[in-house]
Amino acid sequence: MTVGIVVVSHSALLAAGVVELAGQMARGLVAIEAAGGTDDGALGASLAKTSQALERASSPEGTLVLVDLGSAALIAEMAIEQLPPERRALTRLTNAPIAEGAVLAAVESSIGSPLDAVAAAAEQATRMQKVVGRM
Repeated sequence: MTVGIVVVSHSALLAAGVVELAGQMARGLVAIEAAGGTDDGALGASLAKTSQALERASSPEGTLVLVDLGSAALIAEMAIEQLPPERRALTRLTNAPIAEGAVLAAVESSIGSPLDAVAAAAEQATRMQKVVGRM
């Protein structure tokens, strides 16, 4: 089993694109789900879509959630809070950059790493962005 990944974005297109990219890097070995846009297709975040994506990506190994903006993080937190306690304990929200973080997390998950290592890989993207920003 691998750690599942959920990408929560205000844009359905952005979430789908990140999932497509990360999925290619993980060679189809990882459940990566998009939760993008509102329930009526507008820009924004949806509690229902996020909860459904968490269900689809659920894994006994855990689930990592990446978000694009602050209100998406609030929606993700609400969805995680609604999970049963045993699943909530295995679900991690990260502030890693959504695209780079999802790719690194997907690769790490695809090799069977545990949740802590998958989250650390995603968060490594934050450090990489700082280095590139100094160039």
